[in-house]
Amino acid sequence: MAVVIAPNVQGFAYSFTDWDGFGAAASFVGIDNYRHVFADDNATGAIVNTFLLTLLVTIGQNVIGLLLALGLNTKVKSRYLLRLVFFLPVVLTPIVAGYLWKYLLMPEGTLNSVLGSMGLGSLQQDWLGDPDLVLYAVCAAVVWQGAGYSMVIYLAGLQAVPSEALEAAAMDGAGPIRRTWSITLPLINGAIVVNLLLTVLGNLKQFDTVFSMTSGGPSGASETMATTVYKSAFLYLQYPNALAQGVVLTLVVGVIGFFQYRLTQRKALA
Repeated sequence: MAVVIAPNVQGFAYSFTDWDGFGAAASFVGIDNYRHVFADDNATGAIVNTFLLTLLVTIGQNVIGLLLALGLNTKVKSRYLLRLVFFLPVVLTPIVAGYLWKYLLMPEGTLNSVLGSMGLGSLQQDWLGDPDLVLYAVCAAVVWQGAGYSMVIYLAGLQAVPSEALEAAAMDGAGPIRRTWSITLPLINGAIVVNLLLTVLGNLKQFDTVFSMTSGGPSGASETMATTVYKSAFLYLQYPNALAQGVVLTLVVGVIGFFQYRLTQRKALA
Protein backbone atom coordinates (compact mmCIF):
# COMPACT_ATOMS: atom_id res chain seq x y z
CA MET A 1 0.00 0.00 0.00
CA ALA A 2 2.85 2.37 0.78
CA VAL A 3 4.16 2.30 -2.80
CA VAL A 4 0.69 3.39 -3.99
CA ILE A 5 -0.48 5.77 -1.30
CA ALA A 6 2.78 7.66 -0.68
CA PRO A 7 3.38 8.71 -4.34
CA ASN A 8 -0.25 9.75 -4.68
CA VAL A 9 -0.12 11.88 -1.54
CA GLN A 10 3.17 13.39 -2.67
CA GLY A 11 1.78 14.09 -6.15
CA PHE A 12 -1.28 15.77 -4.66
CA ALA A 13 0.98 18.00 -2.56
CA TYR A 14 3.19 18.89 -5.54
CA SER A 15 0.11 19.85 -7.58
CA PHE A 16 -0.05 23.04 -5.47
CA THR A 17 3.55 23.98 -6.29
CA ASP A 18 5.77 24.94 -9.22
CA TRP A 19 7.85 21.75 -8.90
CA ASP A 20 10.07 21.18 -11.95
CA GLY A 21 9.84 17.39 -11.75
CA PHE A 22 13.50 16.78 -10.96
CA GLY A 23 14.71 18.42 -7.77
CA ALA A 24 13.07 18.62 -4.37
CA ALA A 25 12.77 22.42 -4.47
CA ALA A 26 9.25 23.72 -5.01
CA SER A 27 7.35 26.90 -4.19
CA PHE A 28 3.72 26.93 -3.13
CA VAL A 29 1.46 28.49 -5.81
CA GLY A 30 -1.96 27.64 -4.39
CA ILE A 31 -4.59 26.58 -6.88
CA ASP A 32 -2.93 28.22 -9.89
CA ASN A 33 -2.31 24.85 -11.53
CA TYR A 34 -5.97 23.94 -11.17
CA ARG A 35 -7.02 27.28 -12.62
CA HIS A 36 -4.80 26.53 -15.59
CA VAL A 37 -6.49 23.15 -16.10
CA PHE A 38 -9.95 24.68 -16.40
CA ALA A 39 -8.73 27.70 -18.37
CA ASP A 40 -6.98 25.53 -20.97
CA ASP A 41 -9.30 24.79 -23.91
CA ASN A 42 -7.41 21.59 -24.69
CA ALA A 43 -7.83 20.30 -21.12
CA THR A 44 -11.53 21.18 -20.94
CA GLY A 45 -12.05 19.66 -24.38
CA ALA A 46 -10.40 16.48 -23.13
CA ILE A 47 -12.84 16.38 -20.20
CA VAL A 48 -15.80 16.64 -22.59
CA ASN A 49 -14.30 13.97 -24.88
CA THR A 50 -13.75 11.67 -21.91
CA PHE A 51 -17.37 11.88 -20.80
CA LEU A 52 -18.68 11.44 -24.35
CA LEU A 53 -16.41 8.46 -25.00
CA THR A 54 -17.42 6.89 -21.69
CA LEU A 55 -21.12 7.35 -22.44
CA LEU A 56 -20.91 5.93 -25.98
CA VAL A 57 -18.71 2.99 -25.04
CA THR A 58 -20.78 2.12 -21.98
CA ILE A 59 -23.95 1.99 -24.06
CA GLY A 60 -22.39 0.22 -27.04
CA GLN A 61 -20.36 -2.33 -25.10
CA ASN A 62 -23.20 -3.31 -22.79
CA VAL A 63 -25.87 -3.49 -25.46
CA ILE A 64 -23.68 -5.57 -27.79
CA GLY A 65 -22.37 -7.71 -24.92
CA LEU A 66 -25.91 -8.43 -23.71
CA LEU A 67 -27.17 -9.26 -27.22
CA LEU A 68 -24.22 -11.63 -27.76
CA ALA A 69 -24.85 -13.28 -24.41
CA LEU A 70 -28.56 -13.73 -25.15
CA GLY A 71 -27.78 -15.17 -28.57
CA LEU A 72 -25.15 -17.60 -27.27
CA ASN A 73 -27.02 -18.69 -24.16
CA THR A 74 -28.73 -21.32 -26.29
CA LYS A 75 -28.29 -24.91 -27.41
CA VAL A 76 -26.66 -23.90 -30.70
CA LYS A 77 -23.94 -26.44 -31.49
CA SER A 78 -21.32 -23.79 -32.30
CA ARG A 79 -22.01 -21.74 -29.17
CA TYR A 80 -18.68 -22.57 -27.52
CA LEU A 81 -16.70 -21.71 -30.63
CA LEU A 82 -18.64 -18.47 -31.09
CA ARG A 83 -18.07 -17.51 -27.45
CA LEU A 84 -14.35 -18.01 -28.00
CA VAL A 85 -14.37 -15.95 -31.21
CA PHE A 86 -16.19 -13.03 -29.61
CA PHE A 87 -13.98 -13.15 -26.53
CA LEU A 88 -10.68 -13.20 -28.48
CA PRO A 89 -10.37 -9.39 -28.81
CA VAL A 90 -10.35 -9.14 -25.01
CA VAL A 91 -7.03 -10.99 -24.75
CA LEU A 92 -5.30 -8.39 -26.94
CA THR A 93 -3.60 -5.54 -25.16
CA PRO A 94 -5.32 -2.18 -25.83
CA ILE A 95 -2.15 -0.95 -27.58
CA VAL A 96 -2.26 -3.82 -30.08
CA ALA A 97 -6.00 -3.40 -30.61
CA GLY A 98 -5.48 0.32 -31.18
CA TYR A 99 -2.82 -0.24 -33.84
CA LEU A 100 -4.98 -2.85 -35.57
CA TRP A 101 -7.84 -0.36 -35.83
CA LYS A 102 -5.46 2.39 -36.86
CA TYR A 103 -4.36 0.39 -39.90
CA LEU A 104 -7.94 -0.66 -40.57
CA LEU A 105 -9.21 2.95 -40.61
CA MET A 106 -6.33 4.69 -42.40
CA PRO A 107 -7.31 6.50 -45.64
CA GLU A 108 -5.70 3.69 -47.61
CA GLY A 109 -6.66 1.09 -45.01
CA THR A 110 -8.81 -2.02 -45.15
CA LEU A 111 -12.19 -0.40 -44.53
CA ASN A 112 -11.86 2.17 -47.31
CA SER A 113 -10.46 -0.49 -49.66
CA VAL A 114 -13.45 -2.74 -49.01
CA LEU A 115 -15.87 0.14 -49.51
CA GLY A 116 -14.14 1.04 -52.78
CA SER A 117 -14.22 -2.54 -54.07
CA MET A 118 -17.97 -2.70 -53.32
CA GLY A 119 -18.66 0.45 -55.32
CA LEU A 120 -19.30 2.47 -52.17
CA GLY A 121 -16.51 4.97 -52.67
CA SER A 122 -18.78 7.80 -51.53
CA LEU A 123 -18.69 6.30 -48.03
CA GLN A 124 -14.90 6.36 -47.81
CA GLN A 125 -13.66 8.72 -45.12
CA ASP A 126 -10.51 9.81 -43.37
CA TRP A 127 -11.83 8.15 -40.24
CA LEU A 128 -8.97 9.13 -37.96
CA GLY A 129 -8.18 12.47 -39.62
CA ASP A 130 -11.63 14.02 -39.49
CA PRO A 131 -12.27 15.81 -36.16
CA ASP A 132 -15.99 15.07 -36.49
CA LEU A 133 -15.44 11.31 -36.89
CA VAL A 134 -12.32 10.40 -34.95
CA LEU A 135 -13.86 10.05 -31.49
CA TYR A 136 -16.56 7.74 -32.84
CA ALA A 137 -13.89 5.65 -34.58
CA VAL A 138 -12.03 5.29 -31.28
CA CYS A 139 -15.27 4.34 -29.53
CA ALA A 140 -15.85 1.61 -32.13
CA ALA A 141 -12.42 0.14 -31.41
CA VAL A 142 -12.95 0.21 -27.64
CA VAL A 143 -16.40 -1.38 -27.94
CA TRP A 144 -15.05 -4.07 -30.27
CA GLN A 145 -12.42 -5.06 -27.74
CA GLY A 146 -14.62 -4.85 -24.63
CA ALA A 147 -17.90 -6.37 -25.83
CA GLY A 148 -16.62 -9.92 -25.32
CA TYR A 149 -15.73 -9.16 -21.71
CA SER A 150 -19.24 -7.85 -21.02
CA MET A 151 -20.65 -10.88 -22.84
CA VAL A 152 -18.93 -13.28 -20.45
CA ILE A 153 -20.32 -11.47 -17.39
CA TYR A 154 -23.81 -11.44 -18.87
CA LEU A 155 -23.52 -15.13 -19.77
CA ALA A 156 -22.68 -15.94 -16.17
CA GLY A 157 -25.81 -14.08 -15.07
CA LEU A 158 -28.01 -15.69 -17.71
CA GLN A 159 -26.94 -19.20 -16.77
CA ALA A 160 -28.20 -18.57 -13.25
CA VAL A 161 -31.70 -17.65 -14.47
CA PRO A 162 -34.07 -20.53 -13.60
CA SER A 163 -35.50 -22.11 -16.72
CA GLU A 164 -38.77 -22.80 -14.86
CA ALA A 165 -39.54 -19.07 -14.71
CA LEU A 166 -39.04 -18.66 -18.44
CA GLU A 167 -41.08 -21.78 -19.22
CA ALA A 168 -43.93 -20.59 -17.02
CA ALA A 169 -43.91 -17.19 -18.74
CA ALA A 170 -43.95 -18.89 -22.15
CA MET A 171 -46.94 -20.99 -21.11
CA ASP A 172 -48.71 -17.79 -20.10
CA GLY A 173 -48.24 -16.46 -23.62
CA ALA A 174 -45.24 -14.18 -23.10
CA GLY A 175 -43.09 -13.86 -26.21
CA PRO A 176 -39.26 -13.84 -26.29
CA ILE A 177 -38.99 -10.04 -25.96
CA ARG A 178 -41.50 -9.94 -23.11
CA ARG A 179 -39.72 -12.77 -21.28
CA THR A 180 -36.36 -11.03 -21.69
CA TRP A 181 -37.65 -7.67 -20.49
CA SER A 182 -39.82 -8.85 -17.60
CA ILE A 183 -37.94 -11.90 -16.32
CA THR A 184 -34.40 -12.21 -17.65
CA LEU A 185 -33.19 -8.64 -17.21
CA PRO A 186 -34.45 -8.25 -13.61
CA LEU A 187 -32.85 -11.57 -12.68
CA ILE A 188 -29.44 -10.60 -14.08
CA ASN A 189 -29.45 -7.21 -12.39
CA GLY A 190 -26.22 -8.09 -10.59
CA ALA A 191 -24.41 -8.71 -13.89
CA ILE A 192 -25.74 -5.42 -15.27
CA VAL A 193 -24.50 -3.56 -12.18
CA VAL A 194 -21.01 -5.07 -12.46
CA ASN A 195 -20.74 -4.38 -16.20
CA LEU A 196 -21.87 -0.78 -15.92
CA LEU A 197 -19.48 -0.10 -13.04
CA LEU A 198 -16.48 -1.65 -14.81
CA THR A 199 -17.25 -0.02 -18.15
CA VAL A 200 -17.75 3.49 -16.79
CA LEU A 201 -14.70 3.48 -14.51
CA GLY A 202 -12.47 1.84 -17.11
CA ASN A 203 -13.30 4.31 -19.86
CA LEU A 204 -13.00 7.40 -17.70
CA LYS A 205 -9.31 6.43 -17.57
CA GLN A 206 -9.08 5.54 -21.27
CA PHE A 207 -5.55 6.04 -22.58
CA ASP A 208 -3.98 3.09 -24.42
CA THR A 209 -6.37 2.71 -27.33
CA VAL A 210 -6.71 6.45 -27.88
CA PHE A 211 -2.98 7.08 -27.80
CA SER A 212 -2.10 4.20 -30.12
CA MET A 213 -4.78 5.18 -32.65
CA THR A 214 -4.61 8.97 -32.72
CA SER A 215 -2.31 10.30 -29.96
CA GLY A 216 -5.24 12.58 -29.13
CA GLY A 217 -5.47 14.15 -32.58
CA PRO A 218 -6.37 15.61 -34.92
CA SER A 219 -6.26 19.01 -33.21
CA GLY A 220 -7.20 17.50 -29.86
CA ALA A 221 -10.48 16.05 -31.18
CA SER A 222 -9.83 12.70 -29.47
CA GLU A 223 -7.90 13.87 -26.42
CA THR A 224 -8.95 12.30 -23.13
CA MET A 225 -8.08 13.32 -19.61
CA ALA A 226 -5.51 10.53 -19.42
CA THR A 227 -3.74 11.55 -22.65
CA THR A 228 -3.49 15.19 -21.54
CA VAL A 229 -1.90 14.08 -18.26
CA TYR A 230 0.68 12.03 -20.19
CA LYS A 231 1.48 14.83 -22.64
CA SER A 232 1.76 17.50 -19.98
CA ALA A 233 4.18 15.39 -17.95
CA PHE A 234 6.30 13.57 -20.52
CA LEU A 235 6.11 15.69 -23.67
CA TYR A 236 5.83 19.24 -22.36
CA LEU A 237 7.49 18.61 -18.96
CA GLN A 238 4.78 20.63 -17.23
CA TYR A 239 4.74 18.46 -14.14
CA PRO A 240 2.62 20.69 -11.85
CA ASN A 241 -0.10 20.95 -14.51
CA ALA A 242 0.07 17.21 -15.15
CA LEU A 243 -0.31 16.53 -11.43
CA ALA A 244 -3.29 18.87 -11.19
CA GLN A 245 -4.90 17.16 -14.19
CA GLY A 246 -4.21 13.79 -12.59
CA VAL A 247 -5.87 14.89 -9.36
CA VAL A 248 -8.91 16.13 -11.29
CA LEU A 249 -9.10 12.79 -13.15
CA THR A 250 -8.82 10.87 -9.88
CA LEU A 251 -11.58 12.94 -8.30
CA VAL A 252 -13.84 12.48 -11.32
CA VAL A 253 -13.35 8.71 -11.33
CA GLY A 254 -13.75 8.49 -7.56
CA VAL A 255 -16.90 10.62 -7.33
CA ILE A 256 -18.62 9.00 -10.30
CA GLY A 257 -17.61 5.55 -9.11
CA PHE A 258 -18.95 6.23 -5.61
CA PHE A 259 -22.33 7.53 -6.73
CA GLN A 260 -22.69 4.87 -9.41
CA TYR A 261 -21.91 2.15 -6.88
CA ARG A 262 -24.44 3.51 -4.39
CA LEU A 263 -27.10 3.87 -7.07
CA THR A 264 -26.57 0.44 -8.61
CA GLN A 265 -26.29 -1.17 -5.16
CA ARG A 266 -29.74 0.13 -4.29
CA LYS A 267 -31.12 -1.24 -7.55
CA ALA A 268 -29.46 -4.61 -6.91
CA LEU A 269 -31.04 -4.82 -3.46
CA ALA A 270 -34.46 -3.67 -4.66
